[in-house]
Amino acid sequence: MTDLLTLENVFLFVSIFSTLLYVIKMVLFFFVGGDSEVDASFDTITETEISFNFISMQSILAFFMGFGWSGLSALIQFQTGGKIALLIAVGVGLFFMYMSAYLMFCIKKLTKTVKFDLNELKDKTGRSYTSFEPKSKGQIEIDFNGRLSIMDAYNLTDEKINAFTAIKVEKIEDNKIYIIKI
Repeated sequence: MTDLLTLENVFLFVSIFSTLLYVIKMVLFFFVGGDSEVDASFDTITETEISFNFISMQSILAFFMGFGWSGLSALIQFQTGGKIALLIAVGVGLFFMYMSAYLMFCIKKLTKTVKFDLNELKDKTGRSYTSFEPKSKGQIEIDFNGRLSIMDAYNLTDEKINAFTAIKVEKIEDNKIYIIKI
């Protein structure tokens, strides 16, 4: 009986402690933010690395939560022996660990990789967002990757282009957009 009482206390301690740490980690995740960043730049094309991390703080905490609660449940609710309770606890803990890692893998796959190829803008039309002096820089409004975007551009001509005037992208050079008035 003392083995079961001791094992019951171990399961109880592990389950409460790991659940408390898990809740703290989730609260920090929601209020402080996760560890994933989105990096979008016109100069580079980035790829998101998606990996399946079976061993992480999240999955370890999930293992101990599943281990503690299922072991405690096996001892108290189902009144199994200590060895069977340990076997059940390890099995459920491994299942929780796998599911936690799998869910994080699925969440990381939701991160969209944004690829920018300014050459797609060649010969597209839009409108000037700001006024352009001759051979100067300003901003244009143009459909890019299915979204209306405001981008920096350069007036290729010797004439002024007023704001909200129709323009055409004449060339792309060194990641710079050169426009003309239509």
